[in-house]
Amino acid sequence: MLNHQFISYEGIEQLPFEKFVRPSYLNYAMYVVRDRALPFIGDGLKPVQRRIVYAMSELGLRNTAKYKKSARTVGDVLGKFHPHGDSACYEAMVLMAQDFSYRYPLVDGQGNWGSAASPKEFAAMRYTEARLSAYADVFLSELPLGTVDWVPNFDGTLQEPAMMPARLPNVILNGTTGIAVGMATDIPPHNLGEIVRACILLVDKPGASLEEICEIIQGPDFPTGAEIITPKEEILDAYRSGQGSIRMRAAYETENGDIVITALPYQVSPEKIIEQIAAQMSAKKLPMVTDVKDLSDQDEPVRILISLKSGRRDNGAVISHLLVTTDLEKSHKVNMTLIDLDKKPRLLGLREILLHWLEYRKQTVTRRLEFRLNKINERLHILEGLLIAFLNIDEVIRIIRESDDAETELITAFDLSEIQAESILQIRLRHLAKLEEMKIRGEKDKLEKEKEQIRKILSSELRMKSLIKKELREDAKKFGDERRTRIVQRQEARAIQEKDLGPVEALTVILSAGGWVRAAKGHQIDPQGLSYKAGDEYLCSVAGKSNQAAVFFDSNGRSYSLPAHSLPSARGQGEPLTGRLSIPEGERIISVIMGEEKQKLLLACNSGYGFITEFSNFITKNTKGKVLLTVSPGALPFSPLYLNDPVSDSLVSVTTEGYMLIIPVRELPELAKGKGNKIIQIPPARLKKGLEYVKHMAVLPENATLIVHSGKRSMRLTPGSLSDFCGERGRRGRKLPRGFRNTDRLEIILPVKENPETEECAE
Repeated sequence: MLNHQFISYEGIEQLPFEKFVRPSYLNYAMYVVRDRALPFIGDGLKPVQRRIVYAMSELGLRNTAKYKKSARTVGDVLGKFHPHGDSACYEAMVLMAQDFSYRYPLVDGQGNWGSAASPKEFAAMRYTEARLSAYADVFLSELPLGTVDWVPNFDGTLQEPAMMPARLPNVILNGTTGIAVGMATDIPPHNLGEIVRACILLVDKPGASLEEICEIIQGPDFPTGAEIITPKEEILDAYRSGQGSIRMRAAYETENGDIVITALPYQVSPEKIIEQIAAQMSAKKLPMVTDVKDLSDQDEPVRILISLKSGRRDNGAVISHLLVTTDLEKSHKVNMTLIDLDKKPRLLGLREILLHWLEYRKQTVTRRLEFRLNKINERLHILEGLLIAFLNIDEVIRIIRESDDAETELITAFDLSEIQAESILQIRLRHLAKLEEMKIRGEKDKLEKEKEQIRKILSSELRMKSLIKKELREDAKKFGDERRTRIVQRQEARAIQEKDLGPVEALTVILSAGGWVRAAKGHQIDPQGLSYKAGDEYLCSVAGKSNQAAVFFDSNGRSYSLPAHSLPSARGQGEPLTGRLSIPEGERIISVIMGEEKQKLLLACNSGYGFITEFSNFITKNTKGKVLLTVSPGALPFSPLYLNDPVSDSLVSVTTEGYMLIIPVRELPELAKGKGNKIIQIPPARLKKGLEYVKHMAVLPENATLIVHSGKRSMRLTPGSLSDFCGERGRRGRKLPRGFRNTDRLEIILPVKENPETEECAE
């Protein structure tokens, strides 16, 4: 076996490329994951954020201090703790100061720190000034109390905290975003009051379910307000798995018939919204909008005015369209990946994050109390030595005056420790008064009581929980505020269809026998009088509106649809349907229909089967159409028949042998597609051989008259005489009289509607 690692004759170590790159890249990846891109669950900060806060505290820039130039802070951060680019560091600092980026900003900025309209347009760091916000005390107040580990900085000359002793779960309060190697994080911000109440619930009841927690935490609370329209079930699923998405929608109101946007989804700027709306206006996709303006200012950070035409102010339709086509409605990804207490990257749900943070908080409070207990013990030890000195003050003074090694002789004489002896030697003459002894005894008693209280807390789980809850409530009262983002249920927004953008006009769609189609404005058209191509002729036409779909039905029971307003003008000869639709070879279009979506129609074929369906079932965006009516081999479909009232209408069927049957339409099923039920009985053998089939079908409204035409003869059947041919669905029917069995066509005469008489009144 070959040895891939060897020393060349030049004394240079050589490695295969794979063995060199793999550990190098792995080290880089782990560095990016742990020390740059992902937050630590304890304080919710990335290293650069942690170092900015610590560096500012070391500069004395607490929230009560004077502002200092941001360049001073960035210089300290880079020079002492974070040797990276100054622009990246300053940008991280800017984000921590923007109240529209952070729910609870850590930096209090003075100057141009960007705006919701242009978050990236902030002034250079030589112009802006900053100090820490009051909220930053959540991280700093316990920092010197032995609560965290300290590590050397990058060059080993200074110490910096490995993490911050956060008094609140900042990781879920401010959230964060970051892209590491092979993983990313998107933790949304939340309301402080809700999170604290949920933490207190888990302190009292660690086994509380996610459903119980979500009764308190309704959902994220973004700094820009707006609305969350994600269903509660989906929010619950995202909190359970740690992954999901939150759908946000802008808040708006109506003012003098115009639309005013008052809040935008998180990380959406007014400039982008205006740009998106203006692009649609330029493309003439928003004819009802006349203007869009950004009226945002300091008092109203978001105020976008969308002016509408006075005659077309359908605010609901316009805002619904804009929600779909612009960032007025946007999804925010949820991916709660972070560095856990074991310093490993993990994807956690909301309940697990809160439980882990409470464990971190318990560790922090325990370390703080133990640190304080050690300090108390050290001070009590010194006070005991001082009291011995005061009780033997004359002897102590003699030893100090006469001894060459006063410290050693004091230790020997009074059985003191080196610390006690050193403390006695540090006493000034002014402190030898009787009053000073009383102060020492008072301090000693006070420390003894505090020591006893700390011991009780450390030895009692219940007392520890009470302390954690008390401090959480205090911080919630100090830093908490009202929820900004409302969680509401809204209907799904819909874009305005292209056909609805223009005015609605009456149209007549004309179809030729050769499959050429065109549309003429108005309904007073003589379609048969139009010119057709040589060898072509009129087939059928239908009256409708420009905002409706024109549906074409072929000889195999398949439907196709095209927007009526997109059809060519009837001034020419139209265009072939085969240019826009994929009609199977051998099939032909037999009819064209139009109507409202809820219009009922009857579909049937000449084998005697059929059903009721809605016009909406005919519509399809697929150019290959969709099968609606299942046609038996050798059979042909009839053109769809419009129904006036499916409850009272009747259906007339006449076979080639002169059998006629009239049935109630309501006996047929209502289907989206299929074959349907048997309408009229035809002997199967005759049907199979093509000797008999249904020749005519017609819908007969209530009280209508039926005229049967055969050659030059016609037979009039009034509503009273139709009963002879009425029967149940699926029957054979009754033969027409001789001379009418070879029926040419059926004619329906509708009943005349009587107008009520009116009386004229003379003045």
